[in-house]
Amino acid sequence: MAAGGKKPRMLWGDSSRLSRPFSKDPSVIRFGSRYLLYYSMPGSSAAGGVQGWAVGIAESTNLIDWQKIAEILPDQEYERNGLCAPFAKVIGGRVHLFYQTYGNREKDAICHAVSKDGIHFVKEPTNPVFRPSGSWNVGRAIDAEVVEFQGRWLMYAATRDPGMKTQMIVGAVADPRKSFSREAWSMLANAPLLKPELPWEQDCVEAPAIVQRGDTLFMFYAGAYNNAPQQIGCARSKDGVHWERISSKPLLPNGKPGEWNASESGHPGAFVDDDGRTYLFFQGNNDLGRTWLLSFVEVGWNDGVPTILQPSV
Repeated sequence: MAAGGKKPRMLWGDSSRLSRPFSKDPSVIRFGSRYLLYYSMPGSSAAGGVQGWAVGIAESTNLIDWQKIAEILPDQEYERNGLCAPFAKVIGGRVHLFYQTYGNREKDAICHAVSKDGIHFVKEPTNPVFRPSGSWNVGRAIDAEVVEFQGRWLMYAATRDPGMKTQMIVGAVADPRKSFSREAWSMLANAPLLKPELPWEQDCVEAPAIVQRGDTLFMFYAGAYNNAPQQIGCARSKDGVHWERISSKPLLPNGKPGEWNASESGHPGAFVDDDGRTYLFFQGNNDLGRTWLLSFVEVGWNDGVPTILQPSV
C-alpha cells in the first residue's frame, strides 16, 4: 500500500455493534498457529444491545482476512463507562492485555489482564494499575504500550496537561521480577517524554507503538486528534527516556481526497512477526469518523531507519 492511501490488501471493520464498520486502536499478535487482532468497538445502536465501549477480538491465518471471534466486556466498577485501546503482548506463553478505562476524562487509567488462550482474560485485582503523577499532567493515562528494555519493563501511554488540551506521551517503569500490579509501576520521568511540537501534530501526540531494533527503540505515534487529520510519525531512543523524531514529516500520512483514509491514518499498532518482518497496523476513514476501518503497511529498515514498503505484504 502506498503511504498516500491507495486501497490496501487488508481493509477490515467490525459491523456487529453498529450498522456500519467501526473498529479502532488495533493491536496484533501471533499466538500459536494464528494471528489475533484486538481492537476498540463502540456501544451497540440496537435496542437492548451492549452499551459502552469494549474490546473485540478477531483471528486470521494470513494477516489479511479477519473474522471476529470474541469480545472483552466491562464487568468491573472501574470499567462501568467502558474500556478500549487494547495492547496485547505474549509473555511466557500467555497473552497480557493492557487497556484503558473509557469515558472518565481525567480519571481514565491503564488496566491489565492476562489470558492462557488469548480469548478469556482474568483482570488484575489491583486495576487500574497506572495513572501518572506530577503537576505537568492531569493524572489521566490512555493508549498503553509495554516493552522490556535494558532489564526493565517500560510502559508508554498518553496523558494530557492540566487544562485537558494537549496530549503527550508519559512513561512508567517496573521491575521485571514483579507482577504488573499497581505497586509495580512508577514514573519513568517527571516530564513528558514526547509532546506535540510539529505543525502537523497540532495539540496531540498519542498511541505510542514500540519496536526495538538492536539497542534502539522506535516509537510510532499518532499526531493530532482524530480526523484533524491524525497522521503517524516516528521517534527513536537509546535509553527509552529521551526521544528524537526521525523526520519533521509524518511517516504515514492520511490519504488524498477520495481515498479510504482521507480523514486520517491514525493510532498505530506495531507487530513484528516470527520471521522478523515488521508491520504497522492503523485506523482510518474518509467520512470524518462515521466509519472506522483497520489496515496495515509493512515497514522496512533502511540503514536503521523505518520506511514504508511497497506493497504491504
